[in-house]
Amino acid sequence: MSERILLATFNPGIKKYIFIYISLISFFSIVGIPFFFIWIFGLGKFVSKKYYTNLKCELTSHHLKFKKGVFSKVEKTIPLDNIQDLTFIENPFLNYFELKILKIETAGNSNSQLSDMKLMGILDCTAFKEAVLNQREQLKERDSSAKIHADSSTNSIELLTEIRDLLKVITNKE
Repeated sequence: MSERILLATFNPGIKKYIFIYISLISFFSIVGIPFFFIWIFGLGKFVSKKYYTNLKCELTSHHLKFKKGVFSKVEKTIPLDNIQDLTFIENPFLNYFELKILKIETAGNSNSQLSDMKLMGILDCTAFKEAVLNQREQLKERDSSAKIHADSSTNSIELLTEIRDLLKVITNKE
């Protein structure tokens, strides 16, 4: 069982960001103008708040777990040893709300435009990124030392078996 190492906290500015972002998209699209008024007069605040309360990110000893969503919920678990890259994404719109996106890419991801996980609005995301990288390194070190130990145990068993067989041959000659 993986033990929890760190539980991420999220910036409440995510609620305003989502509200304004979707407002702008719906306002500037012809099809979205009717939706714009529904969004502005209630639905937007409800959805933004619900999204924020459903955000969860947890670093465990072996995995990174993430949950998000309002109507359709997503839950992802990424093994730490599969993580290849952690990247920050910033732009002026995100900076206005004091938000950053932490993009996580894993092994086997053939398209560089896709990422396995995007975490927006983690408070002190630099420290969170460092904690993920440190835990990943500790896990790799533990796994490599366990492999070395397993290899040496296998070699010891083979050596002991060979010695036993030689002793049998020697005792049978006498």
